[in-house]
Amino acid sequence: MNSGSFIAMKIIILCDQGRLQSRVTVPELCPQSPSREDFQRIPELAINPLGDRIINAFFPEGEDQVNFRGFMRTLAHFRPIEDNEKSKDVNGPEPLNSRSNKLHFAFRLYDLDKDDKISRDELLQVLRMMVGVNISDEQLGSIADRTIQEADQDGDSAISFTEFVKVLEKVDVEQKMSIRFLH
Repeated sequence: MNSGSFIAMKIIILCDQGRLQSRVTVPELCPQSPSREDFQRIPELAINPLGDRIINAFFPEGEDQVNFRGFMRTLAHFRPIEDNEKSKDVNGPEPLNSRSNKLHFAFRLYDLDKDDKISRDELLQVLRMMVGVNISDEQLGSIADRTIQEADQDGDSAISFTEFVKVLEKVDVEQKMSIRFLH
């Protein structure tokens, strides 16, 4: 089992609280909603530089508790994309674990002020979260400038979602943003 599966199991255990049975209803599965603190106690999220950003994705704006529907909706982004083939509905909405929705999820981790673009300052903040003090401010600034210069196609000195998608067109986002859940 990879570390992603361990994270998923720990998150599910937060809801379970020892009551998991072969068939459970939503109230039985998650009688008390997990809090931010519960998520922060998961070691893999605690040490992940983007852990707080990932945790925030589970919580509606200003809320300290996650509801079951929101929890499952966020977790659905991480289902492997091949799971879509099993339950494909051509007339239904695009699955949450589609490439496009996975990219939207990732984009929101970088778009800290939620203005639909990634500025140099936002990119610097996320890069700093990821590398800590291992790189000088000057080097980090250079990386951010180069990244924006390469991605920015409309000259606004920021990265839009469209530009973000273009930069990642050759990256296997479907694999990198998937967690194998136990079946």
